[in-house]
Amino acid sequence: MYNQISSNKRKTATLMVIFIAVVLFLGWTFSRLTEMGYAGLIFAAIISVLMSLASYFQGDKIALWAAGAKGPIAKNDNPYLYRLVENLTITAGLPLPKIYVIADPAINAFACGRNPAHASIAVTAGAIEKLKNEELEGVIAHELSHVKNYDILLMTAVVILVGLLALLSDWFIRVRFWGGRDRDSKSNGQIQAILLLIGVVLLILSPIIGELIKLAISRKREFLADASGALLTRYPEGLARALEKIAEQNQPLRRANNATAHLYIANPFGGAKHLFSSLFATHPPIEERIKALRQMA
Repeated sequence: MYNQISSNKRKTATLMVIFIAVVLFLGWTFSRLTEMGYAGLIFAAIISVLMSLASYFQGDKIALWAAGAKGPIAKNDNPYLYRLVENLTITAGLPLPKIYVIADPAINAFACGRNPAHASIAVTAGAIEKLKNEELEGVIAHELSHVKNYDILLMTAVVILVGLLALLSDWFIRVRFWGGRDRDSKSNGQIQAILLLIGVVLLILSPIIGELIKLAISRKREFLADASGALLTRYPEGLARALEKIAEQNQPLRRANNATAHLYIANPFGGAKHLFSSLFATHPPIEERIKALRQMA
């Protein structure tokens, strides 16, 4: 379990470094090819940060509303669920999050909130009814691990980078279309010309590149939450069996939403079935997650 956690952290860090390097390189390209220079890069960064901060502080309310979650519940509303969450938070050393229930027969759950002190966890009625105690415990431990690992904060940073790429791409195309001045037209440096050509191609493709890197990071954090959750319960098999039940039913949520799909423990749309949809999936294949869990000892 410790090896799995360390591996997933390294992979996430590597992806973040690559992402930041791509953004910086494209920012340099943008400044060299347009009249806006570095001012355009700084302005794009400010806009991305402001938009993401609004999502960061209000995103949990939006996600809960979009999912149709009801609550927060008190202990008397659902003593079984409340005590499961309470016991796991004590074990993890976390504050008790607000607990919500989604009236949906699908087996799923998600956590949201900007930090452990402002966290919420939502569990579907299907998960409560269809999962055994140790299976539901594994699901909740997975979601609490997202909170403890500050995954919401990381994904907010990723969204900022994706927004920055999208803005740079859009502005670059507009500036070049309307006849922006090419400040490097007199340059004789072949290496710089090659770099600029690569930068132009990347700027045009940046929305796709950004989305793919965002999804790759999201998938690695799912593996990390699986391993961290298994460490919390000391029983990887519980979460593995829960994921098996999710895969067997393959049931989409009635109020599945693209904007919040990455928050759930499993794809709320019922899983990707084609190569293209798998490429843009928010979650790694359940079979891979189950295999990784059962390799832990």
